[in-house]
Amino acid sequence: MVSSESDETIESYGARIGTRSGPLPRAREWLLIEGDRIVVTALLSVVIIFVILVLHEIGLISFVNPNSVTRVASGMIAGTFSLVTLVVSINQLILSQEFASAGKAQERLESVIGFRADVADEASVSASPASPTKLLELLVESISRDANALDDAATDHEEEVRRAITRYTNAVQAETDRIDETLEHASFGTFSAVLAAADYDEDWQLYVGSHLRSAHADSLSPTATERLDDLIESLKLFHVAGEQFKTTYLQRELTRFSQLTVYCGVPSILSAILIGLLYADVTGPSVNIAALPYVAIGLIVIVLSPLALLVSFILRTTTITRRTASSGPMLPQKDPEEGPFDVTYSEEG
Repeated sequence: MVSSESDETIESYGARIGTRSGPLPRAREWLLIEGDRIVVTALLSVVIIFVILVLHEIGLISFVNPNSVTRVASGMIAGTFSLVTLVVSINQLILSQEFASAGKAQERLESVIGFRADVADEASVSASPASPTKLLELLVESISRDANALDDAATDHEEEVRRAITRYTNAVQAETDRIDETLEHASFGTFSAVLAAADYDEDWQLYVGSHLRSAHADSLSPTATERLDDLIESLKLFHVAGEQFKTTYLQRELTRFSQLTVYCGVPSILSAILIGLLYADVTGPSVNIAALPYVAIGLIVIVLSPLALLVSFILRTTTITRRTASSGPMLPQKDPEEGPFDVTYSEEG
């Protein structure tokens, strides 16, 4: 059984993904996830301009040597073509997921319809909402209701069992209240749903619920067991919904990245060519020597814009993927010994 000491830590191990306080953590969250990717790209470009200007002003770099500048321009052209090749590969990967025969398309549709029906049945509504955020709100309400029902069903149990159930349901209620407030202020769309799902630690709650279900199987009444099973089922549905929204969002995000990279790629290549042409005249640069550094810096920033775009999008997609990298109670972000329960193998049972 779960000891009283370990009961106290039931609610303390869940990772509140996405919850940050303080100016620096919030700025980091904005840069990694919350900020508009176009704005982040522009900010990175401004940083590049500032760094190059500072290096130029202190004399570490110059733009008077035609051979050096043209070699840099050639390298940037090659790099831009490599980036475009990467984008083509990403598009091929995304398109490969979209191609499907009639049978597979029907299976995919039936699975989605079946999932929505399961959500409607679990939440006791006629039909599940079409909006991603509204669907998560419905599941959060279902989780909260199931937690309340479980707590009520355990009131007449032994003190140790009742204490464990109460601490668990209190932790679930606290999380559902917090995520419900987040969803109320979230805008319509898949990205808002992804952020909300990433901010809710249903995997840990599944782990704790499954453990309580097994550890107290002989002590729980049939009603309490049924209520705990309902709660676990609601948590499973929330996890599936979050994974579906994450997959859809990542596909859309990578497609948008590919489109924007193509938009930036042509001006980038043209700017790299212009840098070389500025120094093509045998008499020297075709631009006034005083304005030459600033013209070259402006063209360099345009050349590097696809790279800044790549950095901004990869920061968000990899951060979301890393923070949601779990499969139910399998939690790779947890330490091997982290948790309030003894889960080592026992020869007794």
